[in-house]
Amino acid sequence: MTRRGLLALLPASAWAEKKKAPKRSGKPLDLPQFEPKSMLHVAETHVPRSRFPLLDIHAHLGWGDPKGEKADLILPPAELLKVMDAKNIRTMVNLTGGYGRGLEECVRLLAKPHPDRFIVFTQPWFPHVAEPGYAKFQADQIEKAHAAGARGLKVLKSLGLVVREKFNSGALLKVDDPRFDPMWEACGARNMPVAIHTSDPEAFFTPINRFNERFEELNAHPDWSFHGKDYPSDRELQEARFRVLARHPKTQFVVLHVGNSENLAYVADNMQRYPNMWVEIGARIGELGRQPRAARKFFERFQDRILFGTDAVPKGDEYPQQVFGEKLYEIYYRFLETEDEYFDYAPARVPPQGHWRIYGLGLPEPVLKKVYWNNAARLLGLKPIA
Repeated sequence: MTRRGLLALLPASAWAEKKKAPKRSGKPLDLPQFEPKSMLHVAETHVPRSRFPLLDIHAHLGWGDPKGEKADLILPPAELLKVMDAKNIRTMVNLTGGYGRGLEECVRLLAKPHPDRFIVFTQPWFPHVAEPGYAKFQADQIEKAHAAGARGLKVLKSLGLVVREKFNSGALLKVDDPRFDPMWEACGARNMPVAIHTSDPEAFFTPINRFNERFEELNAHPDWSFHGKDYPSDRELQEARFRVLARHPKTQFVVLHVGNSENLAYVADNMQRYPNMWVEIGARIGELGRQPRAARKFFERFQDRILFGTDAVPKGDEYPQQVFGEKLYEIYYRFLETEDEYFDYAPARVPPQGHWRIYGLGLPEPVLKKVYWNNAARLLGLKPIA
């Protein structure tokens, strides 16, 4: 029987009420209030510890101040070690160890009392960049930092996007500025890998409008946008970094955040082109996990130069996908070790980067062993695991 026929069987009073009833419509909802719950019934695997001991090569356990006078550790080592032991994290790298006396203090607080558990990287002295003789000064600082216990160099995305000719005014410094060439060479000469963050997600370089898939994130943090003004494009920044890799083939560069995880084909082309290029996965499983087939092929193809990292920060409401803790690592382990489907990529109430979920890669044990430890061990001169 048709719908019209069924309605004809209703009493006249009911039919009249049906005709009077207004059409149903949803109530307006502010976008930050939208918290959809998935109706999929899928496997949920809890991975409390990594299958092999691991080295997290991308963490921010403290910050050096711009003057190079002191170090600020946000959590005491005892609290860090408690989580590390629970999650099978053998070693962590504090990339933001600072420089000068701040670096020395960071090494004293972390690496000296716990040499097998913590590694510290130094950073460039950007405040001096406009001074005469900066190129030699910065290269000399790499030697001093190495003598103080620094094992590598960390370059923030501020190079290319924030640091200007006079540090706070003038033109933006370019990633491939020749004044940094002696610094890159000094790192290579001392077997100090360079962990370099260049550019940001592609969405950060497009207008904050209804077409931007990370609208919520950028609308909440408009200062994260690099669209317009005198900012270079994402591709210009990426290409400048690759020119640096080409000019310094003896220096090992760890391209943080997979370089450009939205475009794995582009990353793969450059991995093929530059044998001194490594990548780490910190804060990008949200991108990798929504393209699991391509991501797994990428891991299998470049399994000898992919590093485990989280971009962990001890505290911070702005970065809920990166707050150091047991839940953060369990999501990474689930992503790498299982074939679970459609799960959260961050330990946050609302997905911080976009309303999507991810799929596990289910990597084989030989690849996991490399990603978790042996690749970083080879890069940093540590003993591999069998």
